[in-house]
Amino acid sequence: MPFIDIKTNVPVSPDKQEAIKTAMGLAITDIPGKSESWLMVGIQPEYALWFKGDKAPAAMVEVSIFGKASDNALVTLTSHITGTLTDKLGISSDRIYVKYTSTDQWGWNGSNF
Repeated sequence: MPFIDIKTNVPVSPDKQEAIKTAMGLAITDIPGKSESWLMVGIQPEYALWFKGDKAPAAMVEVSIFGKASDNALVTLTSHITGTLTDKLGISSDRIYVKYTSTDQWGWNGSNF
């Protein structure tokens, strides 16, 4: 039940959105037990976002997961997320934040896990 929410201040064409979504589906498998079959991805292009006081290309990525993940898995996932956004959108890796949130409570289909 992971959710990856990507906010960026750059335009993202539908083709690039699809490519990023596909890349996130592969990247989420860096966390054991997680797969694209439960992954939700949100992409908010042209988001009002300033980093270091300017509007140069940047991104804020929030990853929410049900349960816990090892530090090593999250380091690998950060690398894949950052690499994807650098490759697909030209955002420098030093202008991308990735925030992780883990929870033991997750609702789906009218109930909780």
